[in-house]
Formats: sequence, structure tokens, C-alpha cells
Amino acid sequence: MRTNQPAATRLWVDADACPRVIKEIVFRASERLQLPVCLVANSCLAKHASGLITSIVVEEGPDRADDYIADHARPDDLVITADIPLAARIVAQGGIALDPRGELYSEDTIGERLATRDLLMELRLDGTVQGGGPRQLGFTDRQRFASTLDRLLTKLVRGKRPS
Repeated sequence: MRTNQPAATRLWVDADACPRVIKEIVFRASERLQLPVCLVANSCLAKHASGLITSIVVEEGPDRADDYIADHARPDDLVITADIPLAARIVAQGGIALDPRGELYSEDTIGERLATRDLLMELRLDGTVQGGGPRQLGFTDRQRFASTLDRLLTKLVRGKRPS
């Protein structure tokens, strides 16, 4: 069943580090709402049976997938990424970005997220903090992502901007 979503609504997935379970949730939402999905990565991705899902493989190199997404995503598209600098670029362009844990990036929160990321990176580099990276994606994270994605897509399909 085809919905009346705006023609520009597309789901972009920063696919290099996106957990498979999150991609599957996105694929189900895409099929349900008939929204196109574009996976962007710098390595080959599995083929998909759905004509709604496309894959873009960019050159290897830092931020190549991020650059592609930032250059092609429109304000009414939804970008799914755990990459905080990419999310900051999308938000600065007036776009919509969602973390795989279900947190919507916003103008109010992105500055703090960038500052925290940068501080932790510096502390890891100078040896003050050991380890790194986010904790493993849990069941609650998956539920939060699915719920937030559903709310966002419902608004987008109705032609409304998420608040």
C-alpha cells in the first residue's frame, strides 16, 4: 500500500558501523511505509531483495561515506548514524539525524555530544581513560530506536517536521 509521503523523504543509513539489527528495523519500516532507503558505506554491502533499498559504495578513506550522505541528504530525509560529526553536519543543514540507540540529534544537544566525544577522544589519546567506544547495543536500545523511528516516520509521512 502506497502512502502519501513527500517525494523527498528518504532514509539514509551510515552503514559502515550500523548494527545489523538496526538495519533490519529500518528495512521493515521502509517496506511498511514504502520509503526508499540508501545505505552508504566504503565497503561492499549485501544485496537486498527490496527495490526500495539501494547501496552506495564510496571510496575508502576517512569520512567519505559521511561526505556523501551530507552532500545528498535533503532536509526532509532521515539520516541514521552513530557518527556525531556527521549528525552535526546534518543538523546544521536543517536535516534530521537519529542515533541507532534511538536518540534524536537536535540543535540543542549536538554541541554537547560533540564536546563530550572530543573530550573522551583526548583522554583516550593521552592515556587518562582506557578503552573506548560505546557500550554494546542492548534490547532497550533497539526498542527505543524502533519506537523513535516509528514516531519520526509517522510525522514525515504526514509532511510534518519532527520537533
